[in-house]
Amino acid sequence: MLIGVIHGELDLSTVEEHLEELELLAKTAGANVVGQVTQKLSRINPSFFIGTGKAEQIINQAKELGVSLIIFDDELSPAQIKNYSNLAKDVKVIDRSALILDIFNQHAQTKEAKTQVELAQLEYMLPRLTRAWTHLERQMGGIGTRAGAGETQIEVDRRLIRTRISKLKKELDKIDKERETQSKRRGNKYKVALVGYTNAGKSTLMKALSGADVFIQDQLFATLDTTIRSVELDNAHTILLSDTVGFVRKLPHHLVASFKSTLKEVVDADLILIVLDASSKQVADHYDTIKDVLKDLGAERHSALTVLNKVDQDLVQDQMSFLNRKFPNGIFVSALNQLRIDNLSRAITQIMDEKFQVVDLQFSYTDSKAMAQAQEGVDVLERNYHDDHVHLKVKGSRHRISQIQSTLDK
Repeated sequence: MLIGVIHGELDLSTVEEHLEELELLAKTAGANVVGQVTQKLSRINPSFFIGTGKAEQIINQAKELGVSLIIFDDELSPAQIKNYSNLAKDVKVIDRSALILDIFNQHAQTKEAKTQVELAQLEYMLPRLTRAWTHLERQMGGIGTRAGAGETQIEVDRRLIRTRISKLKKELDKIDKERETQSKRRGNKYKVALVGYTNAGKSTLMKALSGADVFIQDQLFATLDTTIRSVELDNAHTILLSDTVGFVRKLPHHLVASFKSTLKEVVDADLILIVLDASSKQVADHYDTIKDVLKDLGAERHSALTVLNKVDQDLVQDQMSFLNRKFPNGIFVSALNQLRIDNLSRAITQIMDEKFQVVDLQFSYTDSKAMAQAQEGVDVLERNYHDDHVHLKVKGSRHRISQIQSTLDK
């Protein structure tokens, strides 16, 4: 059962939209949703978030329907979680953050993703420990982790969790250093990062641009690990394209913090492609969420292109005039059906060209090898043959031009 609260600036239609997304998240986690409940509040109840009478009513309703899990769209405080565990013995009550963490836990494949998710889960769990949370030492080792004199089970559990958090942070620091080394190896190539709401089609777009085999599934948070591919847009324009974890409204801050190293590809990018699902009624809301996360990461000032995906879906036609007004410079594509991908490639190359250099080069006829090498990875704008030399005018990235010039200076 899903619970939404109409409070502050939120009206009923907005809360219902949020609950639609929460239902998608619940289904992704493997839950079967049987109903939604909304309540209008003038102030948040510190004991149960909603009114005490309403809380009791929901628990009773859940028991009658055979519901084993109640999910709040808002984050519950540790005290509220504890009160619900006392009120509802057979019904588990969690919030949106716990649900998202559970999905991430299910989808983590690599050592890095698993470490990041476990860290986020433990940091979320630590202040929410109740007596219902028993015998963590069975999971975290035996000898040397048993309770000291006078220590309660909760104190032992807290101590074990803090020790584990410290260990995970050290592991992530090590992974982060390895990632930096890999990043240095990639040198000065032009980096483009795909960001977007989960399920907007980022992985499909990556496949359309690169032709690479990447994991694609019509599911929230199908991708947790960063995928990086080298993509040759044309003879003079090669990019490193990265696809990162999808964003979602109210992404738990523990999760954003622990996924900082994965999201570093976004911070280090020369260009960000904001991928939106053009068929979604919440497309403007999704755009705002992405901008907020980019701001949190310190990447809001990066060059960015807005890509409106799934343009071939029927729902898009109904809101085309709105999309054109809201995103006047947006590029409309269908990654799945490879529609207008060339428009996107051209837009990327135009932005790259703004940072490209044009230089004049001179070669004697005996320097044919050097002349051939100088034409690799650049656009040759002019080629003029004179009596004693060949003149080339070429355009390329600053890095490639400096490479050519340093070779010629030797």
